[in-house]
Amino acid sequence: MESPLRGKVAVIIGGSGAIGSAICRHFANAGATCVVTYNSGEKAAKDLVAGLPGGGHWVAHVPVDDSAALVALAADVGQKHGELDVLVNCAGITRYVPHPELDALDDALIDDIFRVNVRGPFAAVRAFRKLLVASGNGLVINISSIAGVTAMGSNIAYCASKAALDSMTKSLARALAPAVRVVSVSPGLVDTDFVKGLDKAWRDEQATRTPLRRLASADEIGVAVLAMITHFPYSTGCIFPVDGGRPLA
Repeated sequence: MESPLRGKVAVIIGGSGAIGSAICRHFANAGATCVVTYNSGEKAAKDLVAGLPGGGHWVAHVPVDDSAALVALAADVGQKHGELDVLVNCAGITRYVPHPELDALDDALIDDIFRVNVRGPFAAVRAFRKLLVASGNGLVINISSIAGVTAMGSNIAYCASKAALDSMTKSLARALAPAVRVVSVSPGLVDTDFVKGLDKAWRDEQATRTPLRRLASADEIGVAVLAMITHFPYSTGCIFPVDGGRPLA
């Protein structure tokens, strides 16, 4: 079988979640060595790595809002592998707050969302920059959301954080070129456990309002992320939608 990522090393920040796990599986199936980080999902991360094909995969407890921990992880990756080919920023948080309920979107939640969803990815890129440059063809993939464009999502701060992430993707692509490419993969509503836990009538409405009449699967996001490596080598600074045409509705 073809292994287009054989010999490549990928760090997946927040790899223990549904989308992160799908990305890891596609990377490992393509031959990559995966370094999977987690914050609270230790068992999920270890179970994931244990089931990945190939060898050399490992797990690290690294909260994305801990810049010192990211720097330490980069040092470990450098010691073990010498370079880094792909960094995926997949960690993120949110909480459902209806947009008109401004008082329910308190300062603490806003700060948490921006700390994890915006500052965290930047800190990860900053920590791994030298290793990405050393690879000779480094790639950063930020997992964004169409909420950053549509301004419709779990809450107003979440939408704003994804808009900020997309803007940061473009700024970093300019700043790190030509040594490192930076792209965003921007899913629509993905049928994860978090989404399954929301009101079913609301989920069904979102599917109906999507031109393809269904939600995305985590596996489809993993395929898109892999394609950024294997099929789009001349793309940087772009926001790649995987949304079923949702913004058209």
